[in-house]
Amino acid sequence: MQHFDVIIVGAGSMGMAAGYYTAKQGVRTLLIDSHNPPHTMGSHHGDTRIIRHAYGEGKQYVPLALRSQELWRQLEDASGVELFAQTGVLTAGPKDQPFLQEVRESAERYSLPLEVLSATEVHARWSGIKLPENFYACFEPTSGVLYSEKCVAAYRDLAISTGATLLTDTRVTSIEPDGEGVIVQTADEHYRAQKVLLSAGAWNPSLLASLGLSIPLAPTRKTVSWFGADEERYSSDRFPAFIFNLGDSSYYGFPSFDQTGVKIGRHDGGQLIDPDRLERTFGTYLSDEGDVRSFLETYMPQAAGPLCAGRVCIYTMTPDEHFVIDRHPAYSQIMIAAGFSGHGFKFASGIGEAASQWLIDGASTLDLSMFSLSRFA
Repeated sequence: MQHFDVIIVGAGSMGMAAGYYTAKQGVRTLLIDSHNPPHTMGSHHGDTRIIRHAYGEGKQYVPLALRSQELWRQLEDASGVELFAQTGVLTAGPKDQPFLQEVRESAERYSLPLEVLSATEVHARWSGIKLPENFYACFEPTSGVLYSEKCVAAYRDLAISTGATLLTDTRVTSIEPDGEGVIVQTADEHYRAQKVLLSAGAWNPSLLASLGLSIPLAPTRKTVSWFGADEERYSSDRFPAFIFNLGDSSYYGFPSFDQTGVKIGRHDGGQLIDPDRLERTFGTYLSDEGDVRSFLETYMPQAAGPLCAGRVCIYTMTPDEHFVIDRHPAYSQIMIAAGFSGHGFKFASGIGEAASQWLIDGASTLDLSMFSLSRFA
């Protein structure tokens, strides 16, 4: 049996970041992943993710967002890889939407740069956007886009270079608390550690069930699409990333990078799935393309060109769409990072750092109490 200080089960977005920050502190760290990250089987592929600071999901996220942005810049410096494009982020919707009001309140509380624009002002600045008169938008110029797969790859390279051990294409078959430690078993080997982080995305529910814990986590099939677009209007050097909260639906998207087309996804909806039996063929459901094409035809008509590509990925949703970052209630040596609900990637750096602090010191410097398991009691 091999011994480590920390074992991280699931080396995707959060897990790989946590692995780097623990190994950086000289902690003997083992990362285990069922695939070979960065990969297309979980939630971090598809090239890009939005990072924003003025947060419509709750102003409590802002300190974590700001720390995460700082850590992404540090990762850029350490890796020598460009990971962030400051395109700005435009959030739009009807004037009565609480989401946009929360964006404005977040910006005000934390003195974040934010422009509030009428529908007419939005169209004057970005001719590719067509908003109804009862809409307005908030533009955050210092936010933008992360290159998600490059981020995971950068953390992977640095984690290994600082001494972490990475096992790829290796599935964990059991997790057994053992006194004050934990034994993690794969098909070929047993490993023991003082602390374990479970960050296996859509596979967290089955791992937690084996430890007698049921959390309302719902793995959900989602898709993203790229459409041919007017590059004069939508290229990344002149068009922002965007979020449209329409009340009964929500969409997000990206400008065209290197003439690959406008990327767009629908945040709400999707099909509940077993991650081991996920239908990964884009176009299986009419809504895969239909929902986002309809959105573009309404609000960004010059971006509703031919479908260039489509991808299937996974959200893991909690009922309130907030995360789970907490210790197992019966086994304090097991930490859980789960339920990132389609808006978690931007925080992977900050959550990775916080998880490493919990694993090493027993507490994080950021207040993560809103992500406690106790809210489901």
